[in-house]
Order: sequence, then C-alpha cells, then structure tokens
Amino acid sequence: VTQAQWQAVMGNNPAYFQGCTDCPVEKVSWNDVQDYLEKLNRQTGQKYRLPTEAEWEYACRGGVAGQMYCGGNNPGSLAWYDGNSGLKTHPVGQKTANDFGLYDMSGNVWEWTCSAYDSDYGGSEKECKNNGTDAPLALRGGGWFDHPAWVRPASRGRGTPAYRGDTTGFRLARSL
Repeated sequence: VTQAQWQAVMGNNPAYFQGCTDCPVEKVSWNDVQDYLEKLNRQTGQKYRLPTEAEWEYACRGGVAGQMYCGGNNPGSLAWYDGNSGLKTHPVGQKTANDFGLYDMSGNVWEWTCSAYDSDYGGSEKECKNNGTDAPLALRGGGWFDHPAWVRPASRGRGTPAYRGDTTGFRLARSL
C-alpha cells in the first residue's frame, strides 16, 4: 500500500519518508492497518485483509521453488536493501516482478501479516488474529535497511501490534 493509497482512505500520511506518494506507506502499526482495512472495506464494499504468513510466502515465491529472493536470485534486480537503497524507501514497482507479477515482495519495507508470530512456523497456514491482540505478529519481506539475507522469502520478523517503524508497511489480500 502506497502513501497515496493510505492518504486517500485515512486522510493523512504517517510515513517517515514523506514526499513520495508512490513509495510504500510506513510507520503504520498492525493496529493502524486494522483501522485502514475497516475504512477501505466500508468504502469499497470489498473484503480486503492482511495475508496470513503462509499466503504471503506463497505469493512471494510466485509458484517457483528454489529461488533465493522473491522472483529470482539477484537481490539487486529484485529488492531495495541496505546495499542499494540509499537507506530510504523507493517507489513501488521499480524492481523486477516475481512470476505472479508481484513487485517489492523482497525488500523496501517489512510487511505485516495477520498471523501471530510462531517461532516454530513451518510454512503451513496459520489463523489470523483479531483486533485487540497483544501477541507479536509476523512480518515478512525485509526492508531498505536490511542485508540481502533478510530480504529472502524465508526471513521472518515480528512486532507488537502497536509497533510503528520506518521499515514497516503492508500489502493487502482480498477474500473472494
């Protein structure tokens, strides 16, 4: 979700890296995202949500096994990370897409999922958490500040629902 998309729904822009409407919105907590989803769904009549951790990983891998990053093996062509980001976010869609046509699954910003963080996660589907949780939630994708090892599909992070960081944003899934 870009800064412009957030602004259109929420009427503000919480991002640390201002002045780039096509950059991912960041500095949004998991709780903030729940408010965004409620407003977006009311405005559109759709059922947008955060992906589960397993859904996120499946989308990242793009149906292809054995790739080091989301879309191939060359982080420079696929991701914004500490070695090429200039230590800031960048407009979405500038790197190569994966085989599902999805951009920026590796790097740029860590992305919230709806799954509780489980240190024993093995790739199977996890249930989404509801508003009001205090448990850590899973983050995926790595960000502009991370080394290439942290922008791989298997890399995982976690944050409390109230955490807001300049390396943390989100993408949407839609229930059909």
